[in-house]
Amino acid sequence: MKSVTSLLLFHAVRPEGRQVGQRSPATGVGDHCHLIASMLFLRQCGRLARLGLLRTPRFQSLQDLASPLSVCASGLRSRRSSGSDSGRHRSEPHGHEHTFSWKHLLAGLLAGSGAVLSYGLYQNQAEKAATPVESKGGSPSLPVYTQEEVAKHCSLAEGVWVTYKGGVYDITEFVALHPGGEKILLAAGGALEPFWALYAVHNQGHVLEILSEYKVGELSPEEREQADSATDPYADDPPRHPALRVNSQKPFNAEPPSEILTDTYITPSAFFFKRNHLPVPRVDPGTYRLEIQGLPKGPVSLSLADLKSNFPKHTVTATLQCAGNRRLEMNQVKQVKGLNWGIAAISNATWAGARLRDVLLEAGYKPGSKFQHVQFEGLDHDVTGTTYGASIPIRKAMSEEGDVLLAYEMNGEELPRDHGYPVRVVVPGTVGARNVKWLAKIVVSEEESSSHWQQNDYKGFSPGTDWDTVDYKSAPAIQELPVQSAITQPAQGSTVSCSKGELTVKGYAWSGGGREVIRVDVSLDGGKTWNVATLGGAEEGQEAATSPPPGRAWAWKLWELTVPLPAETQELEIVCKAVDNSYNVQPDTMAPVWNLRGVLSNAWHRVKVTVRKD
Repeated sequence: MKSVTSLLLFHAVRPEGRQVGQRSPATGVGDHCHLIASMLFLRQCGRLARLGLLRTPRFQSLQDLASPLSVCASGLRSRRSSGSDSGRHRSEPHGHEHTFSWKHLLAGLLAGSGAVLSYGLYQNQAEKAATPVESKGGSPSLPVYTQEEVAKHCSLAEGVWVTYKGGVYDITEFVALHPGGEKILLAAGGALEPFWALYAVHNQGHVLEILSEYKVGELSPEEREQADSATDPYADDPPRHPALRVNSQKPFNAEPPSEILTDTYITPSAFFFKRNHLPVPRVDPGTYRLEIQGLPKGPVSLSLADLKSNFPKHTVTATLQCAGNRRLEMNQVKQVKGLNWGIAAISNATWAGARLRDVLLEAGYKPGSKFQHVQFEGLDHDVTGTTYGASIPIRKAMSEEGDVLLAYEMNGEELPRDHGYPVRVVVPGTVGARNVKWLAKIVVSEEESSSHWQQNDYKGFSPGTDWDTVDYKSAPAIQELPVQSAITQPAQGSTVSCSKGELTVKGYAWSGGGREVIRVDVSLDGGKTWNVATLGGAEEGQEAATSPPPGRAWAWKLWELTVPLPAETQELEIVCKAVDNSYNVQPDTMAPVWNLRGVLSNAWHRVKVTVRKD
């Protein structure tokens, strides 16, 4: 109704008082613009007809108008044709531009049609409101179709029909306009829900409004119930702890509350941050097979039992961090694309499994060969069958000090489903995106993974790069992450008591590539003065671990600082920054590291708290 009304107003009101067909003195293109708008208007009328809005009894009775209108238009067309040659060179005085012409008839027709349409739309809405949709066997407002009938319309030749929440839609005309190209044809003859569940961008008002224009019918009530229960690819996802702070439900992505993140050196599996790109697969350990391809000996297939019995079990304590950790702070500088992670998209666990190096050597890898990359492919996939994938350099995969695992245990137990059961890759010191879960395939190759997540995501760009200028081929895929630290206690915006006269600040620090954090500096006055925090590398009550071998500091450091509260202070700006053993240090502000994807967010972490006078 809104689009029709706006087009009517376009034809009824002319700038500078000009009538239909009068040229703009400035451009001389008035006729062209108005005729384009007329075509758009008539196209909208066609949509309304398809929707059934022009099929009501009141509109059917208007069909009798078609004949005299066409006669009138035909007569005017012949008059204009016969007089066109003589009138082509005739100049009329300025005051006679209102002389009757076909353009005026067009204006009259449009205005009259607009009035009829507006009235008809109003009446149609009133009738719909008063008449409920009847079940099959009655006289429904729209036809009722079976799923079998919908399935016949599965190509451009037969028409492209889809269903959504019990409605049937003929989207044949929309296929060419779809921003995602012809991928929409994958849903032809079936339900949209599995696709839209994967890509939440569709669940917006304007998208549903576009879809509504193509509605041609309803599914039968029985099949509507079946469709509702069978189209959610996330229906089999595992349960999660209610304390997690959820960033998206489908796919599920969540982080633990920051105030409990550093309560323990080893993050409990239930609180370990969850980063899923697709539905969580359900895998039968008895039939699970890991395929290894690309090596001279030919393909190798391993069962879970093979991994556990044929290769030594290694244990590694390693921190995993999402590339988007602390994206929330980048959003405060300028909006970026991605999940709004806080400071807790990072966790630490003890992993156990077979070393990737051992498995590849057994499968036939020869040191010094031409291969440059090891590709991983998961069992998680979208409705098109596209799986999650990533790759790492061969030097990391085959290094004796790289500690890359094909892990089947997490914190002394079998992997939870959310964390890759039955087997996942753990690549210590490397961005979380390369630690592929539900591992199905390993390919040793001269090329990186061709996966979207390797080629067109998880890359860093200049603050000056925007979505119009970004070239993903110009940047390398993120592997090792930069030095990082954050304050977990006290929380941003909290109130602390001055009764004890001192304040305890806690947090975590970590650096990628196995670089050890050697110092964390903490300030209570926004960075004017600094104190050095105490670093911890083990559970409370356990003897602190010795410094790891150079290049193998895979786990975070928990740090703590207790300092006197400054006298008469009402507000504190607490800041932390970490330094690793290569003397890399965090930048002081976020703006210089801002990027359109919101990754690699590692500026000084700042927390403002209020001091309460007791």
